[in-house]
Amino acid sequence: MIVLKDSKALKKRLATMRSQSQSIGFVPTMGALHQGHLALVQQSKRQCSVTVCSIFVNPTQFNDPRDFEKYPVTIENDILLLEQNNTDILFIPSVAEMYPEGLKDGIHYDIGYLENILEGYYRPGHFQGVCRVLHKFLDIVEPDVMFMGSKDYQQCMVVKRLIELFAIPTRLQIVDTLREPDGLAMSSRNLRLNARDRQSATAIYHALNFIKENIHYKEIVGLRQGAAKMISEAGFEKIDYIEICDAQTLQPVTNIEGQTKLVALVAAFIGGVRLIDNMMI
Repeated sequence: MIVLKDSKALKKRLATMRSQSQSIGFVPTMGALHQGHLALVQQSKRQCSVTVCSIFVNPTQFNDPRDFEKYPVTIENDILLLEQNNTDILFIPSVAEMYPEGLKDGIHYDIGYLENILEGYYRPGHFQGVCRVLHKFLDIVEPDVMFMGSKDYQQCMVVKRLIELFAIPTRLQIVDTLREPDGLAMSSRNLRLNARDRQSATAIYHALNFIKENIHYKEIVGLRQGAAKMISEAGFEKIDYIEICDAQTLQPVTNIEGQTKLVALVAAFIGGVRLIDNMMI
């Protein structure tokens, strides 16, 4: 595995590979890698000639500086995992490398209503930061395919919008969420949970299953109330949202129509850690 920190060196190496008709797959991460990330790497390995993974904890997408400071950093283990999974290139840029212009300046990305609902509402500025950093990464790597996990459902929709806005010649491939044996969605934030909270955190998965299993038997209000009760009783101290939305638009639904594909989404805090998850219905 080649490890690079300089974007110019990475672009030069990838240009050579591209001239040899090698396809480029890209897996952007913020480190603290788990099997969910590695599933993205493996998918890229199956589909592309060259797999590039990045590790960069992006400061512009954290609306809470304390959350940025607490984000787990496990770089040595990350490198080992990527080597074991035959990643071709690891790109580990510094903040100065990614933001030579500084953190304050930047264009505004017109992502429409997605910026102000669900994650956008509770994390103002978050998706502007996501667009800003991924726009930079896509300019550097110029991948044929970028692989992202469906756990960050709204983020995937935002990135699709980014690609459309700038006619970026990259295809976004969304890979299913990987879960622990007890159902908890794999997430780097799980590392911040103590043993008790880690066990209780599975309530989000059970609440999503409750919604899925009862979608044709209860009203939307009853589904949300039932899910909220399960999550609260498990010890979560705060629920940002429990929503049932149109899977294509992410607009909340008020009644169930049999032919509409839905997604249930949850964000809640336990032990001071904010967890998100979703489930297709």
